[in-house]
Amino acid sequence: MDVLIVGGHGKIALRLERLLADAGHTARGVIRNPDHAADLEAAGAAPITFDIEHDEGLAEHVRGADAVVFAAGAGPGSGPARKETVDRGGAIKLIEACREAGVSRYVIISAISTDRPERWTEQMRPYYEAKAAADAAVRESGLDYTIVRPGRLIDDPGTGRIAAAPVLEDYGEVTRDDVAATLLAVLETPSTVGLTFDLLGGDVPIAEAVAALRAN
Repeated sequence: MDVLIVGGHGKIALRLERLLADAGHTARGVIRNPDHAADLEAAGAAPITFDIEHDEGLAEHVRGADAVVFAAGAGPGSGPARKETVDRGGAIKLIEACREAGVSRYVIISAISTDRPERWTEQMRPYYEAKAAADAAVRESGLDYTIVRPGRLIDDPGTGRIAAAPVLEDYGEVTRDDVAATLLAVLETPSTVGLTFDLLGGDVPIAEAVAALRAN
């Protein structure tokens, strides 16, 4: 499987690239800064330098992929404008590139509570609004999507066990290792097409938890 990851130098993306390479898949990562190329190569991925905010021609890089993963984000400290151009605009640009390139499989890393605005703080509202708009665009795209909504991300070692469901009432945390492993399981599990689910650390082995999810 050839997987193109937009936001290829992110903490989850680098972990996913290593997992893909270890599983015998091909990983390609889209990065804005060419200085990050060596990190992707060390993870077993082929780097592609492309600015998701400003460059045109993304479809040329998407063409030939079996799946894409949108893992980009403006990040902490960025203002509402960049959250619009990266978190929302970048996701939509990748949708359009998939349509142009004839690639149907689209996985996006969202965030828990994007569907529950009553939980948003004013400080986080621009982030959640951009994420929610991206999720809506993905759902309406006609592509074979999966929307993965992790809780608070931590860098502890992964446990290999998660809680995953369309809605989890708790707001907890999940390791980046386990998010990356869940993304790999999603990519390898056709029944996840059409799913949107929350993801936290839990007690169920990742493969079992992902297999138990079913699209409506």
